[in-house]
Amino acid sequence: MTTPWPTDLTLLRREGQLQVTYDSGEQHRIGAELLRVMTQSAADRGHGSGPGKTVFGKSEVGIVNLTPIGRYAVRLEFSDGHQSGLYTWDQLYDLGQNRDQIWTAYLARLAAEGLSRNP
Repeated sequence: MTTPWPTDLTLLRREGQLQVTYDSGEQHRIGAELLRVMTQSAADRGHGSGPGKTVFGKSEVGIVNLTPIGRYAVRLEFSDGHQSGLYTWDQLYDLGQNRDQIWTAYLARLAAEGLSRNP
């Protein structure tokens, strides 16, 4: 199955979300905190294989800018200054489709590591 293609990216600043609309008619809203903690940036996640470092303390983060990168990804700039992570269309679709499961697993990881969502 081919991942639906994004036709519109809308930054919902007040709600703290990125809204992605797809050619399939689907629409996902993904929270800034989830996007921030799921960054694939080596600076935050660590280098090498495996789950990497857990990003924490981002409950108050917002998205301040988005920049499409070619035809494959978007770069998000967050209010904490992070701007080095790229989110491919496939990654955004996965985050939108599986948001609840990914969030639950993230909260469990925070608890297991004794970390907090709060700054």
